[in-house]
Amino acid sequence: MSRIEERFTELRGAGRTGLVTYVTAGDPDLTRSAEIIKRLDQAGADVLEIGVPFSDPLADGPVIQRATERALAAGVTLKDVLAMLETLRPSISAPIVIFSYANPILRMGLQTFVTEARAAGVDGVLTLDMPPEEGETFRTAFDRAGIDTIFLLSPTTTVERIRRASALGSGFLYGISRLGVTGVRDTVDDSARELAQRVKSETRLPLALGFGISRPEHVRSIGQWADAAVVGSALVKVIAEHGRSAGLLDEVERYVRWLRN
Repeated sequence: MSRIEERFTELRGAGRTGLVTYVTAGDPDLTRSAEIIKRLDQAGADVLEIGVPFSDPLADGPVIQRATERALAAGVTLKDVLAMLETLRPSISAPIVIFSYANPILRMGLQTFVTEARAAGVDGVLTLDMPPEEGETFRTAFDRAGIDTIFLLSPTTTVERIRRASALGSGFLYGISRLGVTGVRDTVDDSARELAQRVKSETRLPLALGFGISRPEHVRSIGQWADAAVVGSALVKVIAEHGRSAGLLDEVERYVRWLRN
């Protein structure tokens, strides 16, 4: 059983909604990024999603795009991200998921990426622009290394694609609660509930729902339908607002504990 499977089994046993946190690696720089990731783990994040900086994001809104720009300006590459995670892994208890577009992985070389990701203690990979229909090669390579393959589902995903993602995927499925790009919203869209109901009727894989989650009441709402809520843009915004200030790590921890409580 992988770390991800173990974590979701624990969550289900406790009857608790999981919290998945997303940050862009290298924002504001690699040193602070490593400190942020450790603090997220200490604050009780159940799964750590680590975004790989990429120059041409398709699904990211302005907050995460700016974080990616800061990381790229600092010269951060996928190889740097994996090296950082390898250093961090012994001190991190939460499962680690790489959140990337396909291009950085293919540029590094799939097998090289898999080898280095395994050495870094990566537990899962979500390739945002890799649909289940094209995911067999990635999944086979990840599976051989004991790395979970996580697929993205949207409110318009067909039943056939949900079944395919479930058959190929492992660890959990990531559902986006609404169409469009990432970003903070005041409420959770009704489409989140509808997607969760459709997914839960087709698979027993855990489901995490994201896009727009920023408040404890959002997490509570998500918990009615899914196994975990994903917070991304709101957390990245906290990092952007406090940047290199001495209080950055405390603000990050305060925000995550507020969401969990």
